[in-house]
Amino acid sequence: MTKTILTTALVLTLGQIGIAQTGFDKTKLDNYFNALEQNNKFMGSVAVSKNGEIIYSKTVGLADVENNTKATENSKYRIGSISKSFTAVLVLKAVEEKKVCLNQTIDKWFPTIINADEITVKHLLGHRSGIHNFTNDKDYLTWNTQPKTEKEMVEIISKGGSDFKPDSKAAYSNSNFVLLSYILEATFAKSYADLLQEYIVKPINLTNTYVFGKINPNNNECKSYSFAGTWKVENETDYTIPLGAGAIISTPSDLTKFADALFGGRLLKSESLEIMKTIKDGYGIGLFPIPFYESIGFGHTGGIDGFSSVYSHFTDDKISYALTSNGTNFNNNDISIAVLSAVYDKPYEIPVFATYNLTPEELDGYLGVYASKQIALKITITKDGNTLIAQATGQSAFPLEATEKDKFKFDRAGVVLEFSPADNTMILKQGGGQFTFTRE
Repeated sequence: MTKTILTTALVLTLGQIGIAQTGFDKTKLDNYFNALEQNNKFMGSVAVSKNGEIIYSKTVGLADVENNTKATENSKYRIGSISKSFTAVLVLKAVEEKKVCLNQTIDKWFPTIINADEITVKHLLGHRSGIHNFTNDKDYLTWNTQPKTEKEMVEIISKGGSDFKPDSKAAYSNSNFVLLSYILEATFAKSYADLLQEYIVKPINLTNTYVFGKINPNNNECKSYSFAGTWKVENETDYTIPLGAGAIISTPSDLTKFADALFGGRLLKSESLEIMKTIKDGYGIGLFPIPFYESIGFGHTGGIDGFSSVYSHFTDDKISYALTSNGTNFNNNDISIAVLSAVYDKPYEIPVFATYNLTPEELDGYLGVYASKQIALKITITKDGNTLIAQATGQSAFPLEATEKDKFKFDRAGVVLEFSPADNTMILKQGGGQFTFTRE
């Protein structure tokens, strides 16, 4: 549900084959997370299961910063778009019960949607509908905290129109899974929340998974945060807006249990699971391929407000992994690599964080709007106290951390900015690319 900051990193890595084993160095992995926690890099929780049993779990940070409440293994995190995996399971359950057909068009439910008579249920599931993604709209963050009715959401999605001809390509759109939520509710005459409990949560005994409401710290529900010198609480998206696209709350242990059940054939028939795992133009049905060395897992990532998450299942090794976070000032992809490296006996390093302190007056030398001839992107540099803030055109602002004189980074997106104030230039480095910007 969250918006991209500059470019996003690919998940995990490819390389030589790794052999999964359970006798890994848990102390080293604990120390890895302790380093993140001590340097305000990550608040969240991870879990790994093998053969259906949890072999590692770790929780760091605070569930509620304002009240200094430590997170525990039972703390619950909003999982954002991981909800799409659950929704895909529910739709395929409806198909198995012959209540819905994958190839039926959606004009029966949504006659106001452009191309509704061409768009099928399967197109929605595979992000092939062409329906515009409403979370990309510039005004989205002005209304996402307010409840919306189905009628209001369908009207918003209808007004967004179509980005391409149905089934001509794939493009990620939360709109698809919001509409699937309404199809499920109409088909079963039950709420999405009740369907989740009936078809997934209760059959596999998930203890901390449900559709969220307002965050309730007294029910072990985490608040979410962004980091800009200190942890700052984020606004809460109302559940009525993402619904089956992103309105589920859970824990890493529940997510590994869900993955074990899904890929172990306890939620769907084998042919339905194969439909989910079939990748076309990078998308499965509520799943993405997630590689690690020569092992190929399936899972999904998620992000909503300040929450971020990922889960994956590696069938050949019978390993499931999940991460949930309510505040990150680091690249979660690197955290996933570290955890799986520990489990697969691959090398990884405990990060060392160097700090370089600058006064607000020293930061003034970097402020301004920077433009590049290489890419159609402007980056505005401002400050908030002792923290430098960057914001690219049409994207969310993000804090920069000084690592040395004239050099800053944003670990979460793998961004490095190197300034030359005397020349009024700035170099952006990300994902192997290097771009020069000039201050206007």
